[in-house]
Amino acid sequence: QTPDSFPPLRNEAAVRVLRGRMKGIQGHCNSCYMDAALFSLFSCTSVLDSMLFKPFPLCDRNVQSILRDEIVNPLRKTGFVRARSVMHLREQLTEKGQCSSFTNAEKDPEEFLNLIMHQILGIEPLLKLQSGGQREQDCYCYQIFMDKQEDLVVPDVQQLVEHSFLSSDLKLVEIPSCFIIQMPRFGKEYKMFSKIIPSLELDITDLLLDSPRECCMCGDVATLECS
Repeated sequence: QTPDSFPPLRNEAAVRVLRGRMKGIQGHCNSCYMDAALFSLFSCTSVLDSMLFKPFPLCDRNVQSILRDEIVNPLRKTGFVRARSVMHLREQLTEKGQCSSFTNAEKDPEEFLNLIMHQILGIEPLLKLQSGGQREQDCYCYQIFMDKQEDLVVPDVQQLVEHSFLSSDLKLVEIPSCFIIQMPRFGKEYKMFSKIIPSLELDITDLLLDSPRECCMCGDVATLECS
C-alpha cells in the first residue's frame, strides 16, 4: 500500500515508470475489463481524482481507500499494481453490489463503472445525451456502437465517435466534465478494427446539441445541418 498521494504520470515520467516488463496492472481471474478501465482512468490523468478523495454523500470510504491506496498510488509511484489489490477491490464490489460474480467473471466495463461511480461513490452522471429529440439520458460512459465501415480501415477515436453519434442520432446536451469512451466490442473470433489510433484531442463541436457552428460553404453561422 502507498498511503501518500501521487500525481498522474506525464510525458517522460510516464515512459520511465510505465515502460517495460512487470508494469501496469497484473491480470488475474478475468480481471482484464477492470484493469484496463482503472489504468485508463487514473494512470496519466487527474480528471477523476475526485473519486479518490471527495467525501460524496453516498461514498463508501473503504472502497475509496482501496482504490486510492492499493491501486492508483502504487500505479503512479512504481507503475505496477498486484493482482491481489484488484481482487481486494473486486471482493468489496461483490459485497456492496447486486452481483456475486465480480471476483471471477468477465464483466462489461460499463457495469463496473456504473457500480463504483453510482452505487458505491454516489457520483453524479458525467454525460447527458439526447437521441432524436427524445428526453435526456444520463450516463457515466459512452460505448461506441456502429456498423462496419469499409472506408475505415485504421480509424482514430475522433472518427469512431462521430460515426457512432451520427448513426445513433445522438447529441451531447452539454460539454462533459469527463468523456469516458468505450471502444467497439470484439471477441476472440472477430475484431471490427485491427488497430485504433488514439486521438490526443477530441473535437466535440459537431456533437453538441444546439451549438452554434460555422457553415462549411460561406463561413457564417449555420442554420441547417446535413448529416
